[in-house]
Amino acid sequence: MTKQTLALIALIVACAVPAARAAGDVPVSHDLRRDAAAARGINGVVLVVFVRDFCGYCERVLREFLIPMNGRMEYQKKVVMRRIESDSDERLLDFQGRETTHHAFSRAHGVRLTPTIQVFDTQGNPMGKPVIGLGPVDYYGDYLDQAIDGALEKIRALGRKH
Repeated sequence: MTKQTLALIALIVACAVPAARAAGDVPVSHDLRRDAAAARGINGVVLVVFVRDFCGYCERVLREFLIPMNGRMEYQKKVVMRRIESDSDERLLDFQGRETTHHAFSRAHGVRLTPTIQVFDTQGNPMGKPVIGLGPVDYYGDYLDQAIDGALEKIRALGRKH
């Protein structure tokens, strides 16, 4: 390959990555305290999707539900979505700023099956029951909306400043 061909390929790849993110993604969390601050900025909540490598259901939930939702303005105004890699020892700061790992954080929150989706307030308190597994695809989006909207209603009913 010529240098020009390699340069063209590099340019295409460089443009594709930001385009994919702009279309919507669920970023891996490295600092839940910072994610919570972003949620406070929109008076919203933090949705965490716990996933594992080689989990087909996880990929499907991300691809068919969470990535499209995260790209829509109506969700960007009320929820910060983050991904936790449950089988990873990657460093993570929890909601209180304590150092942990993705695996330890998952275990601390009782995650045994993936995908598991939990909505948290901005102090790191779980708000309602987690959505575990994929479940009936026809209703899955509704389950996610109920989890998000239910958490927001609880927070507002309690008059929490988050």
